[in-house]
Amino acid sequence: MTDAAAPRLELFTSRQFVSWLREAGGSIALSTYQSGKVLFVGTNAETDKISVFERTLERPMGMAVSGNRLAVASLYQVYTFIDALGPGEMAKGADAVYVPQVSHFTGDLDVHDMGYTDDGRLVFANTLFSCLAEISETHSFKPLWKPPFVSRLAAEDRCHLNGLAMRDGKPAHVTAVGRGDVADSWRDARLSGGVVVDVDSGEIVCSGLSMPHSPRWHGGSLYALNSGQGEFGKVDPSSGKFEPIAFLPGYARGLTFLGHHAVIGLSSPRSNRTFEGLPLQERLDAAGMKPRCGLQVVDLRTGDVAHWLTIDGIVTELYDVLALPGRRSPSMIGFKSDEIRRVISMDTGEWRQ
Repeated sequence: MTDAAAPRLELFTSRQFVSWLREAGGSIALSTYQSGKVLFVGTNAETDKISVFERTLERPMGMAVSGNRLAVASLYQVYTFIDALGPGEMAKGADAVYVPQVSHFTGDLDVHDMGYTDDGRLVFANTLFSCLAEISETHSFKPLWKPPFVSRLAAEDRCHLNGLAMRDGKPAHVTAVGRGDVADSWRDARLSGGVVVDVDSGEIVCSGLSMPHSPRWHGGSLYALNSGQGEFGKVDPSSGKFEPIAFLPGYARGLTFLGHHAVIGLSSPRSNRTFEGLPLQERLDAAGMKPRCGLQVVDLRTGDVAHWLTIDGIVTELYDVLALPGRRSPSMIGFKSDEIRRVISMDTGEWRQ
């Protein structure tokens, strides 16, 4: 009697996906808390084919990059990885090797989106406490801001504050699934209670959204995902309107940019209270489609889906999607093998012989 087949990870791409990614000169990092993986999707310089590298972390969610630093939120920690390679260096076919350097123990805050400020601080959406927070050296977190409709900080996930848009190195906008002030009340607002909030003023600049995620400031415009409707679009803070750009055949979370393309993560919606009954399912049924897991690459000039990547097998949900410009085939040192014992670096910045 043989054991059941091991869970598989299969990727399928559109015909020009690999050539587009190679020409873009970068790679894409994905987090999937459902299967506990961080994936790097890049291109192999030797074979001219897609390159996929995976590491296992416990419930990875939001990610952020700044220079050679890569931050990844997990179940109760926020890891900081450092790219150990210098310009032009390679290691086993990788042009970036992210080595774990620091771990902050936050407890299970349900950390979602993260971003680096212009002075190097890491800010994150503290979803459990319905606020923005930053890493603390002495506590689980340091609260920075909460939306005006939340009366106090409490571990109640009142509005499901999940998304963070950074602008000029500062937190600029957040998304929340609802504007309730009672524990877990956001679940009653899934269909049309979603909002985009301006951090400086505290004003709601867009409302009527269905489970919005991943606000991002890019090229002078604010973009976001209207996930419950399956839409990628632009937010006009002056008019309060959400302008759809493209329909997405899956539950959208994770948004990044490479050149004039938006790269969006898709998940296959789960059959539970969080995802069931959303307008997205009705639109998929009307189109005779099943929800997909993977990436959609939208040309910002036309609104067309120019390229795509579909993930099958063990991974059915993604959370964050992050562009790594200039790193075509990155890798990451894990925690379970002896490799982490053998990777040693020296900071010689102030060395005087």
